[in-house]
Amino acid sequence: MAKRDYYEVLGVSKGASASEIKKAYRKKAIEFHPDKNPDDKEAEAKFKEAAEAYEVLSDDNKKARYDQFGHQAFENGGGGFGGGGMNMDDIFSQFGDIFGGGGFGGGFSGFGGGGGQRRTKGSNLRIRVKLTLEEVANGVEKKVKVKRKIQAPGTTYRTCSTCNGSGQVTRIANTILGRMQTSAPCNVCGGAGQTIDKKPSDADAQGLKVAEETVSIKIPAGVVDGMQLKVSGKGNEAPGNGISGDLIVVIEEADHDKLQREGDNLHYDLYVSFPEAVLGTSKEISTVTGKVRIKVEAGVQSGKILRLRGKGIPSINGYGKGDLLVHVNVWTPKTLSKQQKEFFEAMKDDDHFSPKPESSDKSFFEKVKDMFS
Repeated sequence: MAKRDYYEVLGVSKGASASEIKKAYRKKAIEFHPDKNPDDKEAEAKFKEAAEAYEVLSDDNKKARYDQFGHQAFENGGGGFGGGGMNMDDIFSQFGDIFGGGGFGGGFSGFGGGGGQRRTKGSNLRIRVKLTLEEVANGVEKKVKVKRKIQAPGTTYRTCSTCNGSGQVTRIANTILGRMQTSAPCNVCGGAGQTIDKKPSDADAQGLKVAEETVSIKIPAGVVDGMQLKVSGKGNEAPGNGISGDLIVVIEEADHDKLQREGDNLHYDLYVSFPEAVLGTSKEISTVTGKVRIKVEAGVQSGKILRLRGKGIPSINGYGKGDLLVHVNVWTPKTLSKQQKEFFEAMKDDDHFSPKPESSDKSFFEKVKDMFS
């Protein structure tokens, strides 16, 4: 089933401000919150859908990518929530503070009822992955080695005695407005709800150790340099019953020795000799899917652009493929033999060699305009 537009999910326009987006999400989250709709799978799905929309639209970078590429910018681990959607732990750990201290048993700190145990999230990791133009065009699965923190075998935890496992401490203060109740993360367990009971000697103060793991990353076709993808749960683990952080993958596009990328289009410089330009020829050129042979008509002019439709980069938003633009350059020799010189001297006044541009021979500016059309 196709995902709904994020703006439609929250009921806001594309030009909505950050405060309007936040207000719309709060309204939806309260309407579909699990505490208000127990055992209602449809409400739970809408609650997750609203959180997913807000996670993207509340972040300027993600919002810009979504406005440009749509849902496909976040598919196959490409940021957002990937294909699986956001789970309840993600929602409550990331957006619990948006609701303040009131409602649903003192804040959205857990799933299935107020006052539930807070689950901390491990820190994210960031790596750069360099792709060839062919990998960008066709999509690729990369296996990378990542050093991440994991819970050390043998580490055990016990419930924090200060917060009784809730991860939060509540304070009541008398003010001119009356008695005010506030909640804050527990300063003993750091909001985890648990403290270390036993740990091996090679573990750190949180019971974690560094381990190397091979992670598989599916990169969709059409990604652009600088784009960030997210592999959920492959960052550092959290102590106790916390949830793992994410692995942020930054795309780096390597230069190609023959092709130049411009958006979804590719450019190729084709050089032909003067005799080939006069008589016509066929040439083999490079594309991102292999070699192809193209025909160069007799009498071709330098600067002519041959468009090979669909031979460019696939749109990451699913709108087809770009084109390969072949720029014909007629190579003029810099040195000539005596016989060659005599031939061209004789051709100076020959009518066949006099420039006779036709209406079909476009100017430089018209050619540039065609490149972007």
